[in-house]
Amino acid sequence: MTETTFAEVAEGVRATIARYTHALDDGRTDDVVATYVADGVFDFPGTGTYEGHDALRETYEAWAPRRPQRHLVLNTLVDEWDDHEAAATSDVVLIVQNKEGAWSVGFVARYRDVLRLDDGAWKFARRTVQV
Repeated sequence: MTETTFAEVAEGVRATIARYTHALDDGRTDDVVATYVADGVFDFPGTGTYEGHDALRETYEAWAPRRPQRHLVLNTLVDEWDDHEAAATSDVVLIVQNKEGAWSVGFVARYRDVLRLDDGAWKFARRTVQV
């Protein structure tokens, strides 16, 4: 049996974060939900905690962008990992385009993620926003 390397885990985690972010900014709710395990949790203190695909789908549909937006994910650090689970922290800046076409900062936050290897793909078990 081959042991998974840190590089493989870190690249899988970063790819999941990118897949999630592109889908979120494009308003592709089903693709966002697909980045979570079936009992995955999104925890946004002050806004709510959403658990499972049905709750996640309902939440992300309500948050679908009405104007162009980009979540800029920076400084992702995978600091815990094994062959089946990994944890990472990322800084996030949301920029939003206004009616005139200018971009402005919507918020700055930090995400703490726990991901699980699920059927060969890294998926979020828990995403927690720290604003």
